[in-house]
Amino acid sequence: MSTVNDNKIWPLLNFDTFEKQLNGQAESPLHDLRKKAIAKFSEMGFPTMRKEAWRFTNISPVEQQSFKLDAGDVPVSLEDIKPFLLNENDPVQLVFVNGVFKPELSEIHVKDGIVIQNLGQALEDDPERVLAYLKKNENVFDYEFSALNTAFMKEGAFIFIPKNVVFDKPIHLLYISRAKDSEIVSHPRNLIVAESNSQATILESYAGWNNEVYFSNPVTDVVLGENAIVHHYKVQRESEKAYHIALQHIHQERSSHFASYSFSIGAAISRNDIHNVLDGEGCDSVLNGLYLAHDRQVVDTHSLIDHAQPYCNSREVYHGILDDKAKTVFSGKIHVRKDAQKTDAIQSNKNILLSEEATVDTQPQLEIFADDVRCTHGGTVGQIDDNGVFYLRSRGIGEIKARNIMIHAFAGEIFNEVKFDSVRELMDDLVLSHLEDGHLKHS
Repeated sequence: MSTVNDNKIWPLLNFDTFEKQLNGQAESPLHDLRKKAIAKFSEMGFPTMRKEAWRFTNISPVEQQSFKLDAGDVPVSLEDIKPFLLNENDPVQLVFVNGVFKPELSEIHVKDGIVIQNLGQALEDDPERVLAYLKKNENVFDYEFSALNTAFMKEGAFIFIPKNVVFDKPIHLLYISRAKDSEIVSHPRNLIVAESNSQATILESYAGWNNEVYFSNPVTDVVLGENAIVHHYKVQRESEKAYHIALQHIHQERSSHFASYSFSIGAAISRNDIHNVLDGEGCDSVLNGLYLAHDRQVVDTHSLIDHAQPYCNSREVYHGILDDKAKTVFSGKIHVRKDAQKTDAIQSNKNILLSEEATVDTQPQLEIFADDVRCTHGGTVGQIDDNGVFYLRSRGIGEIKARNIMIHAFAGEIFNEVKFDSVRELMDDLVLSHLEDGHLKHS
C-alpha cells in the first residue's frame, strides 16, 4: 500500500495497522471481503463535488484530517453515558465507545432464541450465516464510505429475531465517541435480521461530547423475512465538530413492513444514504426523518426506494428546520422496476428556513418503468406560517414562544408517529432543548 494518493492515505495507513491486530484472522473469508473493500476504496478515493451524488456537499474536511483507530484506552463510565440512555425500567442496550463494544456498560437479556450480541462475536460463532446476510447488501462497494466501513468491519451489533417471535422492548444500540486528545474514527457495522412473522424495534443512536473532533462511519444492514415487522429509529446527536457519514441498507421480502424514523441534530457534516429494496410482493416501507441545523452545519440525505416487486407501498416524509448559515441536501429517488405493477409510492420533503442565509437543495425524483402505478413526490422551502404565529399571539403568547410552538408542531408531524413512548419522548426533548438553547433563533 505504498503507492497511494494523498486523498486516501490515512484510511490505508489505518488498514495496515488494523491487519496487524487481527491475530490469525487474516486468512479468513471475512478478511478476504475486507481486502476487497479496501482495494475498492483505494480505487475510488474520497468523493469530490465533481461526483453527481456529492455535488452539493464538500467532504474535504474529512479527507484532510488524520483520523486514527481507537487505541482502546479512553475511559467512559455508566455515569458518563446516562444522558444518552433511554428512560426504560428494563433496558436492552448495547454500548460501544469509539466503535468498541463495552459489555460492562451494556444490558442484554433475551429469550426464545433471540440473539443480541457484538457483531465481532457473531462472526466468530457463525461466520458463514452472518456473511450470507451481509452479502444481501449487494451495492456496499458502490459507496466510498460503506466500502471503507466494510474494510474495517469488526464490531457493531448483531440482532437476530427468529421466526414467529415478537420482541416487545426497544433494543438500544448506543455509539459514544470520546476523542479527547486525538481524532478518532470508528466504523460500526450493524446487522439486523428479522425472520418470517417476527417483530422488533431498534433504536440506533450516535452521540459525543461537544467540541470534540471525530468521525463516525456506520453501516446498518436490515434483512426482513416474509411478514416480518421492524421499526427502526435513528438519533444522530454527535459533537457539532464531528463528522457522521452513514449507509442504511434494507432488504424486504414478501409482505414485510419496515418503518424508519431518523432524527439528525448534530455533527458539522452529516450524510445519510438509505437504500431500501422492496423485493417481495405486498411490502410496506415508511422512511421518515427530521433534521435541525444551525450555524454552518451541513445535513445531507440521499435515499433510494427500489420497488422491485408488484403490490408494494412506500411513504417517505422528511422535514427540515434551518437557521444561520446551515445547509441541507435532500435527494430522494423512487425507482419502480418494469414488473413492479400496482406500486403506490409517496415522497415529500418540507423545509422551514429561519434565516435568509440558510440554504436547501431538495431533489425528489421518480424513475418509473411500470405503467400501472401511483407515485407522487414534492419538495417545499418556506418560512414559519405567519398566520399561525399571529393566531397564537392574539391569544396572549409572546412572539418567540409562538414561533417555538409552530416549529415544535412542524417537527412533531414526524416524531408523533413513533410508537414507543420512551423513544418519542427522547426526540421531543431534543427538539425542545434545541429551541430553548437558542440554536434555532428564528430571527
